[in-house]
Amino acid sequence: MTDALLRVTGLNKRFGGVIASDNLDLDVAAGEIHAVIGPNGAGKTTLIAQLSGAIRPDSGTILFDGEDIGRLPNHARAARGLARSFQITSIFHEFTALENVMLAVQAHDGHSFRFWRPAHTEQSLRGPAGAALERVGLGDRGKVIARHLSHGEHRQLEIAMALATNPKMLLLDEPMAGLGADESRRMVELLQTLKGAQTILLVEHDMDAVFALAGRITVLVYGRAIATGSPDDIRANPEVRTAYLGEDEAA
Repeated sequence: MTDALLRVTGLNKRFGGVIASDNLDLDVAAGEIHAVIGPNGAGKTTLIAQLSGAIRPDSGTILFDGEDIGRLPNHARAARGLARSFQITSIFHEFTALENVMLAVQAHDGHSFRFWRPAHTEQSLRGPAGAALERVGLGDRGKVIARHLSHGEHRQLEIAMALATNPKMLLLDEPMAGLGADESRRMVELLQTLKGAQTILLVEHDMDAVFALAGRITVLVYGRAIATGSPDDIRANPEVRTAYLGEDEAA
């Protein structure tokens, strides 16, 4: 794939005798939603952690936008446009939704967590923060204290905090986790609005959401990619069906 924004080659990671990544190759094209699925213990969350910089691989190459980022710390990867939602940020529950997103913008721009800044500089935070809230469907919730938001709205807020930093790519680790049916539907609708405009690597156990969102899917089993293809290709792959037979979907 010549237009890959993210290219992982020969990624290996072991924890003692446990193989979390086994000579793993993965390409994610600019603008696509690429899902990573697999049974329990497949290494999905470990993959996300290695891409974000939370865990260093034992060997292999991670190229992001043409640059080898494999030895860069988390903050340097974030500065280059690689954002991990749901774990890259923590919601400040005593602040409003808007203030939370303003903090994300401020931190990404290299400033400390200060809110009492001169009024003429505040719009540089308020503008992109408000736009991000609108984008995730929380435009009318900006003044609400975060602790009064629902669990689903917290997930939306976390995506807004990531989007406000203008990332080149989002790493989403189980965005449907803990959501009810209506909240899951709204989350799928939200992520569908980002298709084409935002590159997303999605780890998710909700197969209905995966097949509704992903243009391509990679299946991991014991840290090894056994298949990559369209949703129809994955549904029809006998090795994938065997890997899932009698196993629960989990990160």
